[in-house]
Amino acid sequence: MKPGWVVVENLVQDRLGHATFGLVTALSALTLVVAALSDLGLTPYAVQRVAAEPRFLAETFPTLLPLRGALNFVALAAMFVVGWVLGYRGNELLLLGAVGGALLLAQYGQFLRGTLQAHQKFNTDAVLSVLEKFVLLGAVLVLLPIGLTLPNYVGARLGAAAFTVVLTYGLMTRLFGRVRYRWQGPVARTALRASLPFALMTLLYGVNERIDMVMLERLASPTEAGYYAGAYRWVDAVMMYAWTVLPLFFAKFASVPKDAGAQRQLLMFGQRIVTLPMLFIVAFVLFRGEVVFWQFHHSSPAEVARMTLCLKILFLNVLVHAFFAIYSTLLTSTTHERAVSWLVALSIFLNIGLNVFLLPRYGAVAASLDTLLCAVAVSVGYLVLVARRTGVGVPGRLLARLLLAFGLLCGAWAGLQYGLYLSWWLEAGVMAVVFGLIVLGTGLVRRKEIGELIPKR
Repeated sequence: MKPGWVVVENLVQDRLGHATFGLVTALSALTLVVAALSDLGLTPYAVQRVAAEPRFLAETFPTLLPLRGALNFVALAAMFVVGWVLGYRGNELLLLGAVGGALLLAQYGQFLRGTLQAHQKFNTDAVLSVLEKFVLLGAVLVLLPIGLTLPNYVGARLGAAAFTVVLTYGLMTRLFGRVRYRWQGPVARTALRASLPFALMTLLYGVNERIDMVMLERLASPTEAGYYAGAYRWVDAVMMYAWTVLPLFFAKFASVPKDAGAQRQLLMFGQRIVTLPMLFIVAFVLFRGEVVFWQFHHSSPAEVARMTLCLKILFLNVLVHAFFAIYSTLLTSTTHERAVSWLVALSIFLNIGLNVFLLPRYGAVAASLDTLLCAVAVSVGYLVLVARRTGVGVPGRLLARLLLAFGLLCGAWAGLQYGLYLSWWLEAGVMAVVFGLIVLGTGLVRRKEIGELIPKR
């Protein structure tokens, strides 16, 4: 679903224009930050309690449902207040309300899906998790031939979110029975106190990831925000690989909390699993990044070139995460999450400071560079924490070999392009083979390990 949605969003941005899409994306980013108020960590709290206590659904959920709904209205009001303070007026505020309403409905659907997760109905939950995007994707494909405009695009987002929530609520009541609303003040206060740690973590990460887009649209222009959105979309898609793999290692690290040797073995294994595929993808973008913007027929060569420059800078940020995100996973799985939260908070302040000085003059390029600098700063902090607070240590030789492999890959790619003008797909195919040889030659993957993966007759 994610690759398909990236392609559709490219088409939407191409049809609406960079300025319009940049405004919509900035408003979406703002709603994501403020929408932390609508959940306050109640979703993970409810999943945890329903899974542990079967009676929780009947005794406490009747209070959580209206509480969660009331928080949606509080968050929507907060969105309008924050939007007004940031300078949005008139139609922009109406657009903020529509975009924010769609997001709040989607988050309420996630809250309802928590009951499915707690009862181990992961297949049903997986289908519902992509249903909204699937419905919206279909609506956009229908609108493209007849004329895609800002009102019908935002309306499609709102309609898809509402449809998904209604379907999820109906499915929940069919599986577990109708939950009658019953307000109990003490129950609500207890739930809020227990869920606040989850809310703080969500808010920190939300601000860290989304603040660039809002500041860029306000301090530079909606057009610059559109350029940044076009590039960052691919970062978000590629990073899905890491965000899918890393939770698996979170559970593995947590299962051996006091065994530094086992954690070190897991770290070295996970480092290769996370990093190696990303090295090739980053190299491809650095040498052939322009091909991912093939759908932007209404953009000038200068606009595509600016998005490509932002993309290449942002993929250096992906490279940093490919090397060091697993160290954050190790820390948060071994009771060092508070220190990681402080690092994220410091990154937010650094990012805001850099944005204030650089965005008005350099726009999307500055936003991309600021993101990279903050990723480097946080990653250095991860390494320091791992070295000082855990007995695992930093595998310096492995990191050096990974960096060597990336350097050899980039050198070989530059040599292939020198004097040769191959099509991008042929060039990528040749370099995939070269990269395989580099990985074997540097000992990052051994032939014995490959042999163990081949099914034996």
